Amino acid sequence: MHSHNHPKDRPEGLRHRQENHQHPTRENYGRAFFIAIALNMTFVVVEFAYGFIANSTALMADAGHNLSDVLGLALAAGASILARKAANERYTYGLHSSSILAALANAMLLLIACGAIAWESIQRFSQPRAVAGLTVTLVAVIGVVINGFSALLFMKGSKGDLNIRGAYLHLAADAAVSAGVVIAGVAMMFTGWYWLDPVVSLIIVAVVIMSTWGLLRDSVQLALSAVPAHIEISAIDAYLREQPGVIDIHDLHIWGLSTTESALTVHLIMPGGYPGDAFMDNIRETLDKRFSVHHSTIQIEQGTTDHACSLEDI
Repeated sequence: MHSHNHPKDRPEGLRHRQENHQHPTRENYGRAFFIAIALNMTFVVVEFAYGFIANSTALMADAGHNLSDVLGLALAAGASILARKAANERYTYGLHSSSILAALANAMLLLIACGAIAWESIQRFSQPRAVAGLTVTLVAVIGVVINGFSALLFMKGSKGDLNIRGAYLHLAADAAVSAGVVIAGVAMMFTGWYWLDPVVSLIIVAVVIMSTWGLLRDSVQLALSAVPAHIEISAIDAYLREQPGVIDIHDLHIWGLSTTESALTVHLIMPGGYPGDAFMDNIRETLDKRFSVHHSTIQIEQGTTDHACSLEDI
């Protein structure tokens, strides 16, 4: 592996310049998490109790699904808190990447819950049971209201934060499941077609899996330090190469620090030497504002020595 040796007599700015600035604003969803967890935990207890009374495996299975989502919410809440912790000597970027792990775990929990619901639904095709349709319908309506309201608390943040998106998808999936139970409950009240319940459940499972797949894919990519999906590395490469005095660049790396932040390192070959702080500040600001790269580390080289550090050489 090639190393980077920088003579002490080289100006500090020429040897290495790292740009650290204020983190992008992170909204505090602590109150939203508390409300959503409290509401959903209460509903889990109520739903399971009424499912047992009404002899409804659908309600009891949905209660189990909701319980897994409460755990997912608690996981996302913990990651949201950890992501706000300041950096220290051990974790120089703080604990921002915990939000990536939470998003990944949430996606896996959703898929496991979908598998459990699908298995229960398939089992019920062969052993349909009479269900108290009115009780099932009323309890499921309450579930739609609670989960729908809870999902709205995270709707805004779900567009820019993968961790919050995981929480939002959990709650939206719960609302969809409860809506399916409402439809099945009403239909069973008037027709006695108890096979409708597993059919609706399987349809909902398919919808949830399709929505969760994107969350799983994005969180796995971030966990593997891939370039975040919203960043176009070729555009950044072109921008850096067109800067005055830059004849070449190498070792351009971009990765996600968390579900909302990204970082970049790059070497610029500039035979004229260190171009000054204003030049570096302008690049840093453009990378932040135009390309959504929040932490950039830039090294200037004059091209007199081979400093290339290709990952292929490691």
